[in-house]
This record gives sequence, C-alpha cells and structure tokens, in this order.
Amino acid sequence: MRRALWIVFAVVIGAPLWAAEIHVDPGQGTLAAAIAGAAPGDALHLRAGGYLGAVVIDRPLTLAGPPEAIIDGQGEGTVVTIDAPDVTLRGVTVTGSGRSSQDTDAGVKILRAADRAVVEDNRVLGNLHGIDVHGGHDALVRNNTIEGTRQPRLNDRGNGIYVWNSPGAVIEGNSVRWGRDGIFSNATRAGTYRNNLFRDLRFAVHYMYTNDTEVSGNVSIGNHLGFAIMFSDRAVVRDNLSLSDRDHGVMLNFANSADVSGNLVRGGAEKCTFIYNANKNLIYDNRFEGCDIGIHFTAGSERNVLTGNAFVGNRTQVKYVGTTDIEWSFEGRGNYWSDHPGFDLDGDGIADSSFRPNDLMDHILWSQPAAGLLTGAPAVQLIRWAQSSFPATLPGGVVDSAPLMEVPAIAVPDEYATLEAEVAGRWNESE
Repeated sequence: MRRALWIVFAVVIGAPLWAAEIHVDPGQGTLAAAIAGAAPGDALHLRAGGYLGAVVIDRPLTLAGPPEAIIDGQGEGTVVTIDAPDVTLRGVTVTGSGRSSQDTDAGVKILRAADRAVVEDNRVLGNLHGIDVHGGHDALVRNNTIEGTRQPRLNDRGNGIYVWNSPGAVIEGNSVRWGRDGIFSNATRAGTYRNNLFRDLRFAVHYMYTNDTEVSGNVSIGNHLGFAIMFSDRAVVRDNLSLSDRDHGVMLNFANSADVSGNLVRGGAEKCTFIYNANKNLIYDNRFEGCDIGIHFTAGSERNVLTGNAFVGNRTQVKYVGTTDIEWSFEGRGNYWSDHPGFDLDGDGIADSSFRPNDLMDHILWSQPAAGLLTGAPAVQLIRWAQSSFPATLPGGVVDSAPLMEVPAIAVPDEYATLEAEVAGRWNESE
C-alpha cells in the first residue's frame, strides 16, 4: 500500500516534467490537429502565419506565439473556445469570429469548465465580442489589445470583454476600443477590473447584478458613458478617469453600499455623476469638473455620504429637487465648490460659512424650463438675493456646512491627456 502511494505521488509531482514542447506550423486545421494530439500540460508554440478555422481547447494546455501567429475563425462561431481548466493563451492574434449575438460569438470564450484560464498579451481584433468569460472561475484576462467591430448601429456591436457568472475574474491592463461596452459584467461577483483603457465605446464599464467587486485605475476617454454601476452592491469604484465622455462619467443606478473615491470626471459630460435610487454609498475625494451638471441625484437617493469632493466649473453644480435639507459634509469636512465665495478667517481650511448650491429659482427652472426666459429679470435677481441673505427662505436641498477652501487635485498622465485632447469637442459634432 505504501509503495502504491509513493508511485501515485511520484506521478503527480513528476507530471510537469513530462510536458512536451510542440511547435505548430500554420495552415488549415493544423492547430486543431495539434490540440487533439497533445497531452495535458503540453505547450504548443505557434509559428508565424495563419491558422485557419475555429479551435476548441479541451485539455490543460499552453498556446503561445508571436503576434504574427494569427488564429482566424473565418467568420464562423467563436474562434478559440477554452473548455478545460488551467489553459493559457498568450501572445497571438485572434480574429474572424461569427456575428451571431444569440450565440455570443467571440474571439475567445472561456466556458464553465475552464477555471483558472489565463488569456494575456494577445491581439483580439475585429470579432463580435472580444473575450467572453462565460462561467469559468478565477479567470485572468491581462494586457490584451482588443478592437471590436464598427457597425453603424452601436448596439449591433459586441463587448470588448464580457464577464458572465464568473466569480473571481481579474481583468487588468487591457486596451479596448470600438465595439459596444468595454467591459460588460453581468450576474457575477468577486471580480477585479483594474488599469484598463477604454476608447470609442458606448460604456467603458457596465455593471448589471455584479456584487463585491473592484473597478480601479481604469481610463475612459471619449465614450458615451464612463462607469455605469447598475443593480449592483458593494462595488469599489476608485481612482478611475473619465475624460471627455458624453453622457455621464459615473452612474449609480440601484447601486448600494459602494465606495466611490478618487475618481476624476472632466471634459464636458452632460452629468459628471448621476445617482438614481442608490443609497448607503460613500462618495469622497472625487473631482467633478467642466460638466453641464456636476452631480444629479434623484429617486430617493438621499442616504449617501459625500465629503472631500471637488465641484469645479460645472454649469450647474448640483441638481436635486426635494423639500428636505441634505447635509453634504462628514465629521466636519465638506466639499470644494468653485462658485462658493467663502472666507477662512481661522485658517483651518474650512470655509466660515455653509454653502447651498441651489435656490428656489433653480427648482422652478428644472420643473418649468420655459421660465429660463426670465433668468435675467430684476424680480428673479431680487428673489435670489433675498434667499442668499435670508437662508431661512430657501427650499430643501443640499447643504454643505463645512466647505473646503482648497481644491483637491487629481493628476492625469500625459499619455491620457494627449488622447483626451484628440477627442475634445467630439460631441459637438454629429458623432
């Protein structure tokens, strides 16, 4: 019995030593044949050239090659399907998926049985979906260049990275351009999505029913919307950049108990931040700059903590229609407001007077837009002066009892500032 156990132990420990290094030549079906003939643990090294036809990796293998090794699905289905645990796909080019949204055709698909898949340093170009993490646990999708399709209708395109029911996924360091959403995360949990670059998309990151996750260090440039956290709980949204996005930089929609901090939204979005029926969120140390509306919150979104944020040069700093006062400071620390003419006589960094970003006329203008014709009328100016002089006459709304005197800064690396400058004014055109 003891001898048998030693034999089993030796086989398990020694198995990696027996893994073969197999070189594969390009051609029609050559890669599929090499996979069929490989043993678990083997490494297939692809030479430069075209590998025609979709493949299924159904055993633990490593596939690696130079970018000139091109796996081409020739327009049929998913190009590379991973259907076994502990598979690595590294360094190659994957292109030519089908166009069936119903079948979720993709460049690379990681199925339920494919735990611990590693997909890194690849070019995934011109597929419907780029990489579809579809059920496999603890996937690592890292440092890939993903460029989707450019169908005339945005919703006919696929997602750069689609994560569905795949707990523990780590998506990092990828560059995603074109297509529909950069990352679409649906019905999953415990994922980490960090340090990715998203351009020319609908949403940079789109959450649906995604819980206990982290979105950090990502950069969204020139997309319709930056970071949309929807129907999801306990997300950490930290240190992201939304530059020249069109609609919203950060959106919380039925999102609760999130940590939203250190994010920068700037460059003319309709709303830097939109909060809809979202509560128990900590929103702090962000900078919202140059938007039509700095932050719009509605539909019972009063139970949030906002502190240490900077509202800089937004046409309307806050939009909220309500009859109760909502305090936007925490433990004696409020937010910075570029339009607050405050004084700090004791030098503690906190303004000596509180700040209300909205008055009665704002409420009237939001509910009755035609009243905008009267904005410059003397009667309107008199009402605004009276309310600023006698705060008791103000309606309910945001009150910051401890406004900051110094504006918090969030730096943008030069490489991203250059890309931001390239799309400046995009949304003034017909795109």
